[in-house]
Amino acid sequence: MKKLISALLAGMLFALSGCAPSSSTSSDMTQEVPEISESYPLTVDFLKVGKADAAVIKTQNHTIIIDCGEKSDGSKVRNCLQTLGVDSVDYMILTHYDQDHIGGAAKVLKNFPVSHVIAADYEEASTEYDNLVEQMTLQNLSFEYPSSAVTVTLDDAVFQIYPCQAKTYHDGNDNNHSLVIKMTHHDEVFLFTGDAMQERLAEIMGAGDCDVLKEPYHGREVANLGEFLDNVTPEYAIVSTDEENLSEITMQALSDRNIETYVTFRDGNIRCTSTGQAVSFETGLNFKEEEEAETE
Repeated sequence: MKKLISALLAGMLFALSGCAPSSSTSSDMTQEVPEISESYPLTVDFLKVGKADAAVIKTQNHTIIIDCGEKSDGSKVRNCLQTLGVDSVDYMILTHYDQDHIGGAAKVLKNFPVSHVIAADYEEASTEYDNLVEQMTLQNLSFEYPSSAVTVTLDDAVFQIYPCQAKTYHDGNDNNHSLVIKMTHHDEVFLFTGDAMQERLAEIMGAGDCDVLKEPYHGREVANLGEFLDNVTPEYAIVSTDEENLSEITMQALSDRNIETYVTFRDGNIRCTSTGQAVSFETGLNFKEEEEAETE
């Protein structure tokens, strides 16, 4: 597996509402990571949620959610957490506020105590956003907005969270406000790109090599995707989408670079397991039994 050319600045657990974030800028994406001797398996579940995003990361002792899909997907996130034996969530990271990324968040908050909700620094006029805020208020939570790059260390995984650099974008503000998350698990590097479009991808060209890429913008065509792939050189890509939104041009760009690609509408729920030295994938994981047994 590819090694990081450089490692990240000392990781620190943060709460943006009470502590100052790391002083590094969002354009500085090749920081050093602390050396962590302990090694534990880590899993990332990419859920089949149609043209939406929902991922659950489980380290030895901590749980992180990156996006929660549509409103109807909240039960899928919940069922995944229950299957993992989770009874609380440390970090819920919402890359941006489109309904296909935050719709299920209110249900998750109803079912699990959440310690931190990290989100992009803007507001959205939508029912899903209002439901999210209502549930956060019930848990006495406030949004934590990274104004510059911040680092979180959980067990032997280091998370870097990068906010957007501009206030407005010509090709769409919501998508380009997406937080980008870089997770380093020893030798394995994961990059979660939300719905980053052309201008946002240009901002994160310097992210460095990754092993696993959560493909941006649900596999739709993005003009500079090829350049981005050449810069971050993933070995594996996960596309969270439905058949209608998956671009043949995107798939060709991945194929041309021999990037092994998994697609949720085709492969179902996808689990990536990292040992810290290698990753492996399972597809078609079934949480249906728990979902059918639910009572609203």
